[in-house]
Amino acid sequence: MQPLAEADIIRVWETGAGQHPIDQALTMLGAALPEQSRRELALLSIGQRDGYLLTLRERLFGSHLQALVTCPVCTERVELHLTTTDIRVIPERDGPLHPLAIDMEAGTLQFRAPNSIDLAAIVDCADAQQARHLLAQRCVLTLQQDDAVMSLDALPETAIEQLATRLSACDPQAEVLLNLTCPTCDHSWQIHFDIVSFLWKEVSAYARRLLREVHTLARFYGWREDDILSLSPTRRRLYLEMTRP
Repeated sequence: MQPLAEADIIRVWETGAGQHPIDQALTMLGAALPEQSRRELALLSIGQRDGYLLTLRERLFGSHLQALVTCPVCTERVELHLTTTDIRVIPERDGPLHPLAIDMEAGTLQFRAPNSIDLAAIVDCADAQQARHLLAQRCVLTLQQDDAVMSLDALPETAIEQLATRLSACDPQAEVLLNLTCPTCDHSWQIHFDIVSFLWKEVSAYARRLLREVHTLARFYGWREDDILSLSPTRRRLYLEMTRP
């Protein structure tokens, strides 16, 4: 994975500022993995994608993560302290996941893990059930019963439920659940940790801070953006201190 310079981070933020989170994930990975095309990155399973994003987060900001969540019972703000190890379910895996199969009453179901293209296809679904059925139809490769290939349109609800369970097992990094307990009211609950939104917020905040520094130094010294960003953070901080009265 290629390290990102500060100018790269600004370009990633500028490109992804108006994008859907699915595309923001690919934009961040595209900068760090330039040897792979956007389509190749989009074909990664969601768990593979998120594993790479965890590695990118480590390269950019380190392994320690902090966040605030609100208790759903007493509304107390709970501070989380995590590491990337805490939320890395499996090591990074290169290449596509092999198709898997489930033997069920409806027949033998061969399927693959969802990818970013699949998620983009269900964005405009009217409700969660419609999205669930469409995702299942996209991820099922064949449904075979008694040596006959069955239509995927007739995929029973029980098959979709079994498929959802197996998808979670075969690509566990795609859904990371954190168990939390409120220190104030002792309520326990689960939240889904989304590395895409978490990392994007950090990238956005960092890019904005860099641009504020560029603005200050360009206004004070008349330097170009490229020249300012080529300075080490230590030297830049010193120059910023000297602009203050």
